Amino acid sequence: MIMNTYIVIAIIVLFLFAAGIRIVRPTHRALIERLGKYYKFANPGFHWIIPVIDKLYKVNVTERMVDAEPQEIITNDNLNAKVDAQVYFRVKSDEESVKGSIYNVNNFQWQIVNLARTTLRNIIGTLTLKSANSERGKINSELYKTLHNETKEWGIEIVRTELKEIEPPKDVQETMNKVVKAENEKIAAIDSATAAETVADGVKRAKIKEAEGYKQSKILHAEGEAEAIRLVNEAADKYFIGNAQLLKRLETLEGALSENSKIVVPTGTDLVNIIGDMAGVNVLPLEKKKKSV
Repeated sequence: MIMNTYIVIAIIVLFLFAAGIRIVRPTHRALIERLGKYYKFANPGFHWIIPVIDKLYKVNVTERMVDAEPQEIITNDNLNAKVDAQVYFRVKSDEESVKGSIYNVNNFQWQIVNLARTTLRNIIGTLTLKSANSERGKINSELYKTLHNETKEWGIEIVRTELKEIEPPKDVQETMNKVVKAENEKIAAIDSATAAETVADGVKRAKIKEAEGYKQSKILHAEGEAEAIRLVNEAADKYFIGNAQLLKRLETLEGALSENSKIVVPTGTDLVNIIGDMAGVNVLPLEKKKKSV
């Protein structure tokens, strides 16, 4: 009978021991409460709690993502835009942060989603649809800043926020697509015109270069001919000017002889030799006048 009692007690003890075993994984941290009050912080590893009296609450401290869920937001230019965003966050692993995520907020994940949705409505409501699409970085920055400030007391760290999409109404989207297409066609036309202008400019420069080359060759040719003429004139002036003067004198002499005039030719001049060679002409030397007494 006593043995049976010991066996029962042993079984109860083993059951209570087994019932109180708790294992905390490295991805989690835990809080242990005793009789409804905070008792201690549980790091990863083996823990034993008193069944019924103690309770252990695990908190995931890895990075997680929540979708803010698509919602219709009226922009500043009175257009309904479908907006969706994602928030990446994690509970910080220190004791105070884990306590904050349990005791300072009820269901922090649900709170983050609603806070993100409200913040997006406030931000995009001040922007036009066009500016909202072009200023995604600014929207992400403001969303992150708001969530970061509001979740400090929850032990939450906002890692990043990403604006997933801003989808305009279908008719507006079609109009925007047409505008983008027209703009792309305009840019393509400008690029084509610029290319054609570049080619024409190249041809023009080539023609100018060709004309300048032709002009320069003509100038060089003319300068060459002028130099040749100058050399010929210099040679003529150097070698023929004396003979030309002598020829003129002969012409004068010939005219005088034809009129039976008497010609006095100074001794030692070139005319003496030339006249001497002429047939039928006697050349008389000029006698020096006697000095008067």
